[in-house]
Amino acid sequence: MSVTTAPTAAEDRSAYRAVTIFPLLVLAAGALGYAFAGPISTQSGLITPLLGVIMFGMGLTLTLPDFRLVLTRPLPVVLGVAAQYAVMPLVGLGISLALGLPDEIAAGVILVGCVPGGTASNVVAYLARADTALSVTMTSVSTLLAPVLTPLLTLWLIGERLPVDGMGMATTIVQIVLIPVVGGLLVRTFLPGLVRRVLPALPWFSVLVICVVVAVVVSLSADQLLAAGLLVTVAVVLHNGLGLGLGYAVGRLTGLGERSARTMAIEVGMQNSGLASGLAATFFTPVAALPGAVFSVWHNLSGAMLAGWFRRRDARAARDAT
Repeated sequence: MSVTTAPTAAEDRSAYRAVTIFPLLVLAAGALGYAFAGPISTQSGLITPLLGVIMFGMGLTLTLPDFRLVLTRPLPVVLGVAAQYAVMPLVGLGISLALGLPDEIAAGVILVGCVPGGTASNVVAYLARADTALSVTMTSVSTLLAPVLTPLLTLWLIGERLPVDGMGMATTIVQIVLIPVVGGLLVRTFLPGLVRRVLPALPWFSVLVICVVVAVVVSLSADQLLAAGLLVTVAVVLHNGLGLGLGYAVGRLTGLGERSARTMAIEVGMQNSGLASGLAATFFTPVAALPGAVFSVWHNLSGAMLAGWFRRRDARAARDAT
């Protein structure tokens, strides 16, 4: 999908299919993880390498010009990344306190807030007629900052509830995020022809890998899913909704314009929840990984609904102007 040309109807339909089918596939994967918890839970060792595969795929979608906005339009990038790492962690903490969440679930909710933006946000930004180039840059920059900011925020906000291996988390994020993303970017830079041939299949391959991760995460806490499921869902819906709303408010209050404000909403509200699940399962408990798994489903559904609402609002404005 090009960000420099006008979207076609075919591109719109393809993007809508991706953003609506993805959560359904993830939901199905979670159901499989619950139904076949015994055999699937034995594959817990796959979580970390699979997350690396996902992040390598993200790197393949990037090009060096995607970072050009850091130099040409630094203000919205800086504001967006700052909001990403300020709004979502603090909202996660606030929700945990307001709902009186148990320590393990609270750790998972807060960790979802401490990870970088999710790559699905770029598709939702496109559908919402936001600034897609800005969305890609914000996702990329927040991802590259994750090895430093995610462990620091986790230590600060979760350290009093549960022990946190900050250095171990930073090392893991370098291994499964930074190195694969940079590796994918280098492959895209030096082998562009090869990457162009695989790009059309890459989103669906990434979805498949994310589904495997979610199935394993759910299988590890299947025995506690029914007891904790409703509470986790309420926390996730609130977290995502407040992130979307506050992100949009930050964009408007700082005078960035409507398209940039939409981008801010989407980037702040949509998280790399697969990474959060993997880190929670590795450094906390399987129960702590549940908020990330539920977020993986919900933020894509809410993102699609928000994009549809923005498009309907644009249509009404166009009719009123004629």
